[in-house]
Amino acid sequence: MMRFLLPIIVWATSAWSAELFDETKAVTLFAFDNVAIPHTQNLKLEMRQPVRHPANPVVKRGEPGTPDAHGVQFYGSIIKDNGKYRMWYVAFDDAGKGAVASERWRAAYAESTDGVTWMKPELGLVEFRGSKKNNLVDVGGAWGFVNLKVIKDESDPDASRRYKMVTHVYFRHQTRLGTLLPFVSADGLTWRPVKDVKPVKGELRKQDLLVPGFHLEPACGLYQWDGQYFLTAQNAMPHTHHYQGRVVRLHRSADFVNWSATSTLGFVRTPQHEYLGAGRSREGEQNHEGIAVWSRGNVLLGVYGRWHGAAECKVVTVDLGFVLSNDGHNFREPKHEWTLLERGKDGEWDQGGIIQGQGFENIGEKTFLYYGAWDPRATGGPEVPRGGVGIAAWPRDRMGDLVFDASGEGPGDYQMPKVMAELVTAAVSRPKVGFFVNVDGLSEEAVLRLEVLDQIERPLPGYSAVVRQSGFQTPVEFKSDAKLPERVRLRIVFDGPKRSDIRLSTIYVR
Repeated sequence: MMRFLLPIIVWATSAWSAELFDETKAVTLFAFDNVAIPHTQNLKLEMRQPVRHPANPVVKRGEPGTPDAHGVQFYGSIIKDNGKYRMWYVAFDDAGKGAVASERWRAAYAESTDGVTWMKPELGLVEFRGSKKNNLVDVGGAWGFVNLKVIKDESDPDASRRYKMVTHVYFRHQTRLGTLLPFVSADGLTWRPVKDVKPVKGELRKQDLLVPGFHLEPACGLYQWDGQYFLTAQNAMPHTHHYQGRVVRLHRSADFVNWSATSTLGFVRTPQHEYLGAGRSREGEQNHEGIAVWSRGNVLLGVYGRWHGAAECKVVTVDLGFVLSNDGHNFREPKHEWTLLERGKDGEWDQGGIIQGQGFENIGEKTFLYYGAWDPRATGGPEVPRGGVGIAAWPRDRMGDLVFDASGEGPGDYQMPKVMAELVTAAVSRPKVGFFVNVDGLSEEAVLRLEVLDQIERPLPGYSAVVRQSGFQTPVEFKSDAKLPERVRLRIVFDGPKRSDIRLSTIYVR
């Protein structure tokens, strides 16, 4: 299989790209979203795989004796905050197997001005091996984290809770089981648990559990939707049906303190519908570590682990897949069983398996996806240094495209009238600023013809336009200034003798 669908990205950023507006503040209709764009004719979807950055891994393991000397595990998060990029990740020290297992996994921090070059600042908050000259964040005790996700919640009136983090910690019940522990912070560096709990050898006491006492691997993703907080998790327990291996579950909270006992089955891969039987949860095709989520306001984009299972870990591998959700509860693949990003080849830093952190950023003319590495084939053997943070990228918001499908024109010499290649969007609220398209391949011989329709698809006088200029945010300019109705749709036609050149990636309603 080819690793990339389209030619390699030019990594330099042009000067005018800084003028691009923030798409997360708009209503975004992606080409691969069949809820946002439900009606099409003679168009086909082509997904794009992102391209690895030549500097990978952009965050490496530390020197011997540092908190992340043995592992930089990007089951973490990146957010843009006050003009810089901030990263939280899990650091794994080099104390060796004789040390307390949970206490070797700590929350660490890095930051960047460009999203590529990262520094690990000396925060002076936590003592490690007799020194506070390290990049560990203060979490109020020696908690052991396997996974963490961070968001900045601007809507919380309490400034001491502005930053929110969910973590995967352990508790003891006959064996060592995973569970949830949320934290809040005023600055993202000094954290406190949402309840007054203390760690015991890095773990949570059973009587302090916030969710039911079964094995749960939470903190795979964290987002807000319709007034609630949601986290994505994984476990292999039955839901309303026996599925094979790990499935994605969602837990929710209104206040970030009290979390639901019930869960939502958020995503199940098709092969998981065939249950292989008890004691075989490692085998088969399944999900790995839930869904890392990018909230785009009206739609959630997500990355999940594509676990290729086996009875023995030495042959297990993991790639990344792609999903989306329009309701905050149910995730689906835009392309069935499609691999977004393949694991590295043997000998590369990300060999064997790659993992999803919650790191998605539009920077200049590119969309960055940050990811980590973990080779499951080493499980159970001698400790192997692991991890790092890498970047894979697309042209900005061009994860998939609608293109002309000529198959409707008929084969060979059989003559048919020119077929129409068009789409009609779902109804959206009328824009305050206007409509913009993210499109490539336009020219005088390959154009988009657009018209605004009312909610029941009647054309609105004066609201038609032709777009001939490619761009990441090309404005659609209409002649009419008459007030639009509350709910409108767009009809877009691919036209011209070279319409096969057109690649429509995204529509923005500002």
